[in-house]
Amino acid sequence: MDIHEYQAKEILARSGVPIPRGGLAYSPEQAAFHAREMGGKVWVVKAQIHSGGRGKAGGVKICRSEDEVRDAAASLFGQTLVTAQTGPQGKCVYRVYVEEGTDIAQEMYLGLVLDRKSERIMIVGAAEGGMSIEELAAEKPDALVRMVVDPAVGLAEYQSREFAFALGLAPGQVPKMVTVLRACYRAYRDLDATMVEINPLVVTASGDLMALDAKMSFDTNALFRRPAVAELRDRSQEDPREAAAQDAGLNYVGLDGDIGCMINGAGLAMATMDMIKQAGGEPANFLDVGGGASPERVLRAFRTVLGDARVRVMLVNIFAGINRCDWIAEGVVQAYRTLGITMPVVVRLSGTNVDEGRAILAASGLPIITADTLADAAREAVAARAAA
Repeated sequence: MDIHEYQAKEILARSGVPIPRGGLAYSPEQAAFHAREMGGKVWVVKAQIHSGGRGKAGGVKICRSEDEVRDAAASLFGQTLVTAQTGPQGKCVYRVYVEEGTDIAQEMYLGLVLDRKSERIMIVGAAEGGMSIEELAAEKPDALVRMVVDPAVGLAEYQSREFAFALGLAPGQVPKMVTVLRACYRAYRDLDATMVEINPLVVTASGDLMALDAKMSFDTNALFRRPAVAELRDRSQEDPREAAAQDAGLNYVGLDGDIGCMINGAGLAMATMDMIKQAGGEPANFLDVGGGASPERVLRAFRTVLGDARVRVMLVNIFAGINRCDWIAEGVVQAYRTLGITMPVVVRLSGTNVDEGRAILAASGLPIITADTLADAAREAVAARAAA
């Protein structure tokens, strides 16, 4: 689960990360009020969407008067920002964050992520910030500083000092970087985060460190024990298909194709999408219906996939172990009749109770296309899409 910049900053500030003063606004007048309340001569108005690259998309505006703040906020509200991370559909702006200007002497990058290879939290930093870390890694890979944290020990102060010196910070700034690093690590560890990113982390003209932008992501599977984090969820920034699937307890990722998929097992789902591509089609989604799927769960999965108006064909691929093919078949028949499906449906069943499942499909009298292998199912789905 992602959260907004202002929410991430509030969390990091509570842990001890210095941030500029700012205020959240839902209207242009409220934005101007925050600028007047903070005082000063320069303010930054930032669109709050779940995406990086907002500046390049016109979502960050520097203002030098209250009127400019008001006008900047008015121009952002209701605007759809398209960035490299949002995809072509973009994301709509419903709130802005007004922040006091900062006198910047240097910009740096700081990020904490899960390194799955070492099974550790990895801290990544660079003396050059304010740009995409992907671009920096591609153009200047040697500029990145990496450090792995042993979970049995945690982030030690000596590690933080070594990291600060590796970034080329002055001796007087090293203790401040130690504070920032340890604060970020505590927030990551204590809230079941999967990413903490500060870009840029700046050195101000007075030599202080300040987080000018922040992003945090959290482990969705751990939200049940982090109710305060779960409350930060903003559904307006989520793919409605994925939000509906999550509410139904399904593992779903929306894609851009038109062949809907319902599969059990993440590995089989990936293989199925590959086979659809190889056959010349485009999958509309990843959906793992899970083990022990009842007919009711299959119906929910169908309803979720068909909620995407782009879907023209439905492909069901089940290799039953814990699952039972007869349950899946009953669910497919129930979904076909309950939802009034008119599009082609391709079903491939294998494993536990496969003969019973195929018999249920055959006895239904419905125009369901069956296949014996995954390759056959993919070809049938692509052919049905071409004929639709």
